[in-house]
Amino acid sequence: MTETDPSHRVRVEPLGVSFDAPESLTLLEAGGFAGVSLPRSCRNGTCRSCLCRIVSGTVRYTIEWPGLSREEKAKGYTLPCVAIATSDVIVDVPDATVV
Repeated sequence: MTETDPSHRVRVEPLGVSFDAPESLTLLEAGGFAGVSLPRSCRNGTCRSCLCRIVSGTVRYTIEWPGLSREEKAKGYTLPCVAIATSDVIVDVPDATVV
């Protein structure tokens, strides 16, 4: 990592595994490089296979409006395939696995 590519710690619950997510990668990509498999399919924010909830922390999106309703965003839901950590993050992903 360089100073121009800050990294944040992502913790996946209930799996209890953490990994670093540089701001150049989505949560899904960073998890994959760290050996953490999150549910996925389209990888572009439309299929919602990766839908999960942010317990704490903040993200920004690689697309203008990911496939989430305003209500879902307000309740903390996110799509890791298009979400980039902007702080340390805890996500609730019941179907995550270590590969």
